[in-house]
Amino acid sequence: MGFFPCRGYHPVYPVQRSRARVVDQDPGGTMSIRKAFVTMAFALFAAGVAADAGAQQRSEGPCAADVKKFCGDVKPGRGAIAKCMKAHEAELSPACRESAKARAEKAERVREECKADAEKFCKGIAPGGGRILSCLKSRQQELQPACAVEFKRAK
Repeated sequence: MGFFPCRGYHPVYPVQRSRARVVDQDPGGTMSIRKAFVTMAFALFAAGVAADAGAQQRSEGPCAADVKKFCGDVKPGRGAIAKCMKAHEAELSPACRESAKARAEKAERVREECKADAEKFCKGIAPGGGRILSCLKSRQQELQPACAVEFKRAK
């Protein structure tokens, strides 16, 4: 019998065979997924560095008045204040905007300089919630010199 009389039933074999060809044609497929994961992890890591610095800025510094004015009723956590500040970006004071820009630049430098160390020491750690940042903090003595310098500057 060449047909499957059940309505809606589709044989699995051709789908599996075509998937095998795609995998065979792209030998770096898993590496691409790994690179995408690492890139995502470092983006979140950089955001963690900025958020860590931002937490201190909430109660003091050039953004304290803006946080109170625009986001005073926002419950802290999970980047809620950062999202609120982003929503009011055009209304922020020039000093606060400059401070946020400087924090973002620091985070980018840390991300670039610490990419290899995070991949080496924090492999398998789920990104988000400052987990990669905490991982690197716990291994500070083992970080490459360029990473250690940028990591300390970002504080």
